[in-house]
Amino acid sequence: MSAFRVLLVPGVNPDRWLRVWRERLADVPLEVVVVAADEAVARLRAGEGDVALVRLPVDRDGLSVIPLYEERTVVLVAKDHVFTAVDEVSASDLADEVVVVPGDDVLVWDCPGERFAGDVATTPEAVDLVAAGHAVLVLPHSLGRIHQRRGVASRPVVDAPGSGVGLAWVTDRHDELTEEFIGIVRGRTAASSRGRGGAEPSGGSSSASSRTRGGDKPRATGEKPRAAGGSQRRSTGKGSSTPKPRRTPPKGRGRR
Repeated sequence: MSAFRVLLVPGVNPDRWLRVWRERLADVPLEVVVVAADEAVARLRAGEGDVALVRLPVDRDGLSVIPLYEERTVVLVAKDHVFTAVDEVSASDLADEVVVVPGDDVLVWDCPGERFAGDVATTPEAVDLVAAGHAVLVLPHSLGRIHQRRGVASRPVVDAPGSGVGLAWVTDRHDELTEEFIGIVRGRTAASSRGRGGAEPSGGSSSASSRTRGGDKPRATGEKPRAAGGSQRRSTGKGSSTPKPRRTPPKGRGRR
């Protein structure tokens, strides 16, 4: 069977969803392809992936998109920058800073501050400028972690817009495996899944907890078995249901 292919933009961590997929659909290979954020939609439309985990917003023409979550925004600064003296900053604090916006920027936020004059193509190049103390860089939290290194610190920008992450697929190519992946990222259980993984496997489970012998109905957990004849009372003597009294030993003859 051909692999189900997931296009993934940097910073998005799909590990929990991939793990569930492999548990539910072990016979369907899953392939993850990391792509640049600005290439993800084009490559999805070109058929290079079945679904894509993308940065929002995207051009939705011909696509179905489910927003999943939003990341907070952070600012990367040199380790001796004044921002490192506080736990967080606000957008207005950036007004006096030189801000570098690389060509692969995914935040798409016209933040306060003076723009760095030179052309900077990539985020790693922008981080080099930050480490040298020439500028600051705003980006989603996950990308800030990826590019964290010695000489650079990050602080959350509390009132900055976040970066949305969503799941996208070509509407006309939706199938049961696509629906299965949608169910996984939305947190559906295997029983409630609308995709292929929701069907019960042939043969079922052979666990003792789900089977009984002789057609008996399964007992509830913790229920005690009943004695033959329907009585639950234990006989303590022949023809008598009353226990015999115990004799008290004479004083001085007990155990020592």
